[in-house]
Amino acid sequence: MTLTELTRELFGRAGGTDVHRYTLSRPGGLTVRVLDYGGVLQSLEAPDLSGRLADVVLGYPDLDGYVANNRPGAPRVFLGAVIGRFANRIAGGAFTLDGVLHRVPVNDGKNSLHGGPEGFDTRVWTATPVRDGIRLTLVSPDGDQGYPGRLAVEVTYRLDSRLHITYRATTDAPTVVNLTNHTYWNLAGGGAVYDHSLSIAGGSYCPTDEDLIPAGGPVPVEGTPFDFRRPTTIGARVAGPDPQLAIGGGYDHNWVLDEGAPFAARVWESTSGRLLTMWTTEPGLQFYSGNYLASPGAGFALEAQHFPDSPNRPDFPSTVLRPGEVYHQETVFELTTAERAPVV
Repeated sequence: MTLTELTRELFGRAGGTDVHRYTLSRPGGLTVRVLDYGGVLQSLEAPDLSGRLADVVLGYPDLDGYVANNRPGAPRVFLGAVIGRFANRIAGGAFTLDGVLHRVPVNDGKNSLHGGPEGFDTRVWTATPVRDGIRLTLVSPDGDQGYPGRLAVEVTYRLDSRLHITYRATTDAPTVVNLTNHTYWNLAGGGAVYDHSLSIAGGSYCPTDEDLIPAGGPVPVEGTPFDFRRPTTIGARVAGPDPQLAIGGGYDHNWVLDEGAPFAARVWESTSGRLLTMWTTEPGLQFYSGNYLASPGAGFALEAQHFPDSPNRPDFPSTVLRPGEVYHQETVFELTTAERAPVV
């Protein structure tokens, strides 16, 4: 027996294709809305300490907002979208796999970002109801955005007391894969997120060059503005003097998650008392403080993924997927309430 209710409604048309919105809801719990356009997590309603509901993720109210954001030249912010084939950046828009050079489109200066200008966030996925959720499927053909191999992808949103996002992919030729979700959170339901208290279970992070490509290997967070091992407000350091923060106008970096930690990240907001806890099977977490949103700091992103530029970094965990293998990852979000920030 399932306790999650699922409804479907027409949300608009993109490129002549119907786009639907799927609402997952639990009695007395969360309500989650997902689009088959871009696999977008469009809204998530959660109660505060007094039981009042608010939408705690950023999203456009209609399909036009998403389509306009994905047009060439638009300042794409990937609100709530599934990112692929490769989340984060690939330096110079190129990588070598098994001795073969592959070039992928650049859309972030001289680098490729989040799968290129026509990544998975721009596609209409096929949706199928499953127990407690919805499964989205997409086939990315060989050569799509320059990537080798025909990639079959499944992303499942499942709602019980928590929101589970599960990813699965297979290929018919060697390729690289790095999938994530690009939801922006704001636990207050509005305003800036700089007073949110953040904990990240990561003892090291990847410094970057001026193009936000990892420069060298991970370094300890000890003694840096990247030390969130204890609850710290986002705004306490986001405008600090550290040159790493100046590069991207704030945080846009990969943390190396500690193995065996009780969670990957935890965020608490004092006014509402909402507490977001995140777990993931991925080795890295890209924390982005919303530096270039139309309203800077209107939301923050916690992107569970492999490390940036991994195809060019044999010292990083591999993102290579070969025929006969299955790419699999799961990220879980829990929303509860607390009167004060938990002590890690």
